[in-house]
Amino acid sequence: MSVAARVDGIDWASWTAVDAATLLFVVDEPNSAVLLIRKKRGLGKGKITAPGGRIEPGETPLEGAIREVAEEVCVTALSVTDHGVLRFQFLDGYSLHVHVFRADTHVGEPQETEEAVPMWLPTHALPFDEMWADDRLWLPHVLARGRIDGRFVFDGDSLLDHDLCLIPAE
Repeated sequence: MSVAARVDGIDWASWTAVDAATLLFVVDEPNSAVLLIRKKRGLGKGKITAPGGRIEPGETPLEGAIREVAEEVCVTALSVTDHGVLRFQFLDGYSLHVHVFRADTHVGEPQETEEAVPMWLPTHALPFDEMWADDRLWLPHVLARGRIDGRFVFDGDSLLDHDLCLIPAE
């Protein structure tokens, strides 16, 4: 299968993702920190990202996001809000439709699991060099309570092209 290396070379109106997934950013406002993980397996192994993963059959994106946080870091995310969607097309044919959420509170202390090493990181000093290349383009906006709608083309770990709409917080 040949996949276009540019966003405008893809027919997004008929595009369908191989997988639907979630990312949920648990934010500790008083301490200006966000709960991130270092992935231990799967897509993005070794990278720093938010807890998240594939949505199970019969599950809503919100239910999937909350479940994934509980499974990956052993906390229950509360006051969860939807912040938009990201669509990823990889040149190898894999594609991913990601629902992005933010939680303003949580219950429990993060714990390492087979999937992830949790870490609280300052929102003003995120380690973008250890994250997916697109994160620096939209994550600060989500942390500021904005909404996002993005399309990205990757070749492995390399971001080739993107189209991103940043919607200010209300």
